Amino acid sequence: MNADKIIMKGVSILPHGLFNNVGKLGVSGEKLREYIIWLKERITTLAPTPGSAPILHCDVYGTIGLVFNNDIEKIADYLGTLAEAARPFKLRIEGPVDMGCKEAQMEALRATRECVETKGIAVEIVADEWCNTLEDIRDFCARKAGHMAQIKTPDLGGINNCIEAVLHCKAHGMEAYIGGSCNETDRSAQICAHIAMATSPAQILAKPGMGVDEGFMIIWNEMQRILALKGKL
Repeated sequence: MNADKIIMKGVSILPHGLFNNVGKLGVSGEKLREYIIWLKERITTLAPTPGSAPILHCDVYGTIGLVFNNDIEKIADYLGTLAEAARPFKLRIEGPVDMGCKEAQMEALRATRECVETKGIAVEIVADEWCNTLEDIRDFCARKAGHMAQIKTPDLGGINNCIEAVLHCKAHGMEAYIGGSCNETDRSAQICAHIAMATSPAQILAKPGMGVDEGFMIIWNEMQRILALKGKL
């Protein structure tokens, strides 16, 4: 139901699919692949504008690494099957592996990025686990550990750090994603909307909550207020 809501609202990136154990992913990753195919069909059926091309974003909490024993080559080949399932839509996979420490995580995501690019696989890798602070984000950028970094706003602390994180990503070849937690307040979400409008990251999480309507409305309405104040509406 939430996926259908997102599609019918015409959201450009959907949804923050949550695959946090192997049971949800499938013992060979088959359930995620089936989900992506189902989601593509729902977009074709329900999108308010013909030809809509939202980006598909799935958070897998390291479960792909668990299924494929953290074998980068096998992970990349599996990601290739997901990209094919998502075609013609763009696909982002967040947290394909969780290596248990920052250094190993950076190396695994660097290797995964390099492998999918070498193979010509149309998927973007999003860094999440072990990429928490402004310093972490700088380090992940330096290692090219993924194509995108989630900027987890509660972990970064002050809004100055969130702003610096977005600007650093954009200056160093990493896409920026202003994320955070479903357990935030409406006020923190509104402030993140201001940061996003000022810094232009690739995407922002609709928050708070685990549903669709409330988080999306809070972020969307605040963005419309900003545009109105700037005299653009």
